[in-house]
Amino acid sequence: MTDLTTPADINSQRQAIRQQVRKLRNALSAEQQQQAAQLLVGQMLQLPQVKNATAIALYLSNDAELDTSPLIQALWQAGKQIYLPVLHPFVPGYLIFQRYQQDTPMKLNRFQIPEPVLNCVDIIPVAALDVICTPLVAFDAQGNRLGMGGGFYDRTLAQLETTTPGNSHGLTAATPVLIGLAHQCQQVANIPVEAWDIPLPIIATPGQIFRQS
Repeated sequence: MTDLTTPADINSQRQAIRQQVRKLRNALSAEQQQQAAQLLVGQMLQLPQVKNATAIALYLSNDAELDTSPLIQALWQAGKQIYLPVLHPFVPGYLIFQRYQQDTPMKLNRFQIPEPVLNCVDIIPVAALDVICTPLVAFDAQGNRLGMGGGFYDRTLAQLETTTPGNSHGLTAATPVLIGLAHQCQQVANIPVEAWDIPLPIIATPGQIFRQS
């Protein structure tokens, strides 16, 4: 059977999902957000990939995203090194990752999201990270992720792709483990995928861990 879905159709469907899920996420109360953030800590600290990691990339929450602050604090206490995304200063559309500590100087980027003040000494190559936790707007049980539409993570993580046979995610075992973080209400039945989308092997919500084989 021929698939008559056009790129415009897919883009329209993805945008509709973004709008719907962002409304659900923004409707969560402060108490629900706080509880979800604490439950996420418990879920993440149980993951072997997190327990065995040294360098973990996270992000500071925005737009009613699941609050990562308690998780960052817990990982610091566990002796982990935390890295945050910084908009690439020379290559538009890409991210670099910089060490984040309690006394790291911060600034607002052009999206009004806090990020570390650029310090080349604290930058880590993407492939040297053990875990990369990504934000998302919506996800499905197959590990498909829908972001805000800027493509920053897609372009940055595409650097890790390889043609290793038999690897359904296009990533080698030596590359970082990708973990999406989301509220349970951000799960949808099906994400219309684009050719460049990278499925996530793990998605963590406050109540459940989704793993792909």
